[in-house]
Amino acid sequence: MSWSLVRRLLVGTPTAALGTLLLVVIIGVALFGPALAPYDPREVTGRPFSPPSREHWLGTNDIGQDIFSEILWGTRVSLLIGLVAASAAILVGTTVGVVASLAGGWVDAVLMRLTDVILTIPFLPLAIVLAAFLGPSLWNTAAVIALVIWARPARVVRSQGLAIRSLTFVEAAGALGGGFWHILVKHLVPGVIPLALAQFVLATSGAILTEASLAFLGLGDPIQKSWGTILFYAQARGAFLNGSWPWWVIPPGLLISLTVLGFVLLGRSLEEVLIPRLRKR
Repeated sequence: MSWSLVRRLLVGTPTAALGTLLLVVIIGVALFGPALAPYDPREVTGRPFSPPSREHWLGTNDIGQDIFSEILWGTRVSLLIGLVAASAAILVGTTVGVVASLAGGWVDAVLMRLTDVILTIPFLPLAIVLAAFLGPSLWNTAAVIALVIWARPARVVRSQGLAIRSLTFVEAAGALGGGFWHILVKHLVPGVIPLALAQFVLATSGAILTEASLAFLGLGDPIQKSWGTILFYAQARGAFLNGSWPWWVIPPGLLISLTVLGFVLLGRSLEEVLIPRLRKR
């Protein structure tokens, strides 16, 4: 991949540049936030419900823990869950999509009916049921999210796979004796990788939002500080009643929104650059 293509992907349009800027900041916080945090988020460092001050930039929670430090540490957890869940979902979705598009027949029918079942079930209630069944942990949360978001990438990849399969040179390869694995490895997989990359970026935004939703409902890992967990404790400990919501609720909620926005903007831009036919829409 040339440097000019990378530049087009990341900053080629104002939309891509804004998405890249947001994600660079968020990833930087995830990497260096714990080192920059003024306090250990698990330690009591002030009075409960203290407002923002020089010592505590975003105040303290109900037991006196520094909220700014919680948010810095939580960035890494939220981003990790999002990336792991999206990676698993894209791996499953891409596999299902390419196999269905190339195999055709009953294999395609069975895989697509399974995909349709997942798509027709409201994903958040399904995620809630699965999370409650598996129990709270970071990796269980990532697995639950992957299980409920893989279907859409599978549908999109299958559509692209069918388009590639109908190309003249792919049909010629099959006529000349190219078998299932030859066409899959040489033609189909390389053809769907750009689309899978764009779908991965978009899936990460959905995974982060879903993790925040599950954690806010009390189904996240209570030991790991994530943005959603911070919102859960803020709601459970009466932040809206005692007036501490401006510094306890708004910052993590804003970070969730900006992170999701960054992934969506970059994902849409990647689709337009890597899949030229989308520019004609």
